[in-house]
Amino acid sequence: MNREKRLDDIINKLRVSKDPISGSALASACKVSRQIIVQDIALLKASNFNIISTNKGYLLMDPPGKQKIFKVFHTADQIADELHTIVEAGGRVNDVFVIHEVYGEIKVLLSLGSRRDVDEFVISLTEGKISPLMKLTDEYHFHTVEASSEHILSVIEQNLREKKYLV
Repeated sequence: MNREKRLDDIINKLRVSKDPISGSALASACKVSRQIIVQDIALLKASNFNIISTNKGYLLMDPPGKQKIFKVFHTADQIADELHTIVEAGGRVNDVFVIHEVYGEIKVLLSLGSRRDVDEFVISLTEGKISPLMKLTDEYHFHTVEASSEHILSVIEQNLREKKYLV
């Protein structure tokens, strides 16, 4: 793999990861030494990529994408479909919140960006480890959804509307 391809690969790996990636893991994935990765990270930083080094690895601090809040309504059986609809269109479900008559806004951070994230969350719900907030408000709730563009947010909105989840 040439340097340009490797630099693109490193940026893509950092961009999709919400957790730090160690230099050793990047070196293994790119089939180069850790010293080469250190040099590549220095080049990327010099090229204005906002990469920070942590004790657990490297993080790319991209500016946040576009965000939109969606008010939705559906049954508990439709939670997986609703969340899959969002992530499959390119969105990240940052949170879920409800507006309770007595307690006001109750918010839980989710950070669901893939089918796997959604599936793990839904398993937690079905195993009874957690209970959906929507139970507090007769199944009405909100999600803050993030995407890389307004177009993707529009696609997500249309898909939620077609499935009659959008209020």
